[in-house]
Amino acid sequence: MKFSTIDRRLLTILLIVFVQMLGASLILPILPLYAQRTFQMTPELITLLVSSFFAAQFLAGPYIGRLSDRYGRIPVLIVSQIGTVISFVMLAFAPNFSWLFTARILDGITGGNLIVAQAYITDITPREKRTEFLGYIFAAFGLGFMFGPALGGVLAAAYGATMPFLVAAVAAAAVVTLTWYALDETLTSEERTAARVRGAGSLSIGSALGNLPLMTILLIAFFGNFSLGILQSTFALYGEAVLFKEYSEKMTNIGIGLLLTVVGATLLFTQTYLLRRMVRRFGEGQLVVIGSILRTIGIVVYALITTPWLGPLGSLFFATGYGIANPSLQSMATSTVADQDRGGVLGLFQSSANLSTIISTAIAGILFTLGPTIPYWLGAAMSFVVVLPAIGLIRRTQTQPIGTAQAM
Repeated sequence: MKFSTIDRRLLTILLIVFVQMLGASLILPILPLYAQRTFQMTPELITLLVSSFFAAQFLAGPYIGRLSDRYGRIPVLIVSQIGTVISFVMLAFAPNFSWLFTARILDGITGGNLIVAQAYITDITPREKRTEFLGYIFAAFGLGFMFGPALGGVLAAAYGATMPFLVAAVAAAAVVTLTWYALDETLTSEERTAARVRGAGSLSIGSALGNLPLMTILLIAFFGNFSLGILQSTFALYGEAVLFKEYSEKMTNIGIGLLLTVVGATLLFTQTYLLRRMVRRFGEGQLVVIGSILRTIGIVVYALITTPWLGPLGSLFFATGYGIANPSLQSMATSTVADQDRGGVLGLFQSSANLSTIISTAIAGILFTLGPTIPYWLGAAMSFVVVLPAIGLIRRTQTQPIGTAQAM
């Protein structure tokens, strides 16, 4: 396959991820405050609202990945994107809080966008470049995240809380059109037929449990994403209660959006500049360790600060750690199974991360009511605890390699 063809496909899928994340991150700083101010929802209920999305995605994730193996990346990607459009419209016109839950669950069930995009990337890249190219997915993610939260905060401040949801719906609809007209299918009809014949095949629950490197990776993903779930579910509430306590409602919306923008900008820099260089120098396993430590430092900073001016420091450490650890873990996960099961293993990886997010977001509201910083101290502990199994994974792969750790 010519590099120009791979490059065109890569650019197209990255553009799709960018637009998708721009729309999704638009609502991130607004949804918790929208639920609190419009529907008088408590912090416990708000974090359950966040958790409902990840619970639905946890249940659907493995099936989304396997469906893309069996029926192709493009049909599954389009259906998942349509579900996102509908969910954003429901959020904008919700008459009561039950609609909010329904919308988030729908988006979670159909929300296989990122899983399928990652599977698409693994289809078009050689193994030795997989960490680097999966990193580009997170770069597009970071670019969307860089503009989305700030734009969402400005739109809410200028036009009301429902405007970010409507703009996000338009962005998601644009992604559907872009996918339909600009993206080629990567799996041949023979590959899709073979996947359907295999059924659950070699990636059954039993085989996954017997795959020790894969289970170690899934365990690291579970603990490592705990702090991300806490951040997603409580950061807007934390910002309003602590960082922007003395500020107006409009300034709070904008300020929270800007702090999340720093996360996106840092992710972009990490993926486009740091990751390729670091994976050459350290290898995937060591990047998981380094990333876990940096992510821990970031969330400890969040727990300690009481002023928004120090917030970017926490965002910098957190996003850098997350940005170098996650692509490395995902690349290692895809090398533990046969190539035809890449979509399925990425679905399992996402489900492990989502299970962590379900638990962390479900309890974050309760912990937040006990003390705004308590969730962050717990998140820091969970992030740091993965360092030991990550070191064990490095030692195991040194004697029993699961794939090439060098990016070219």
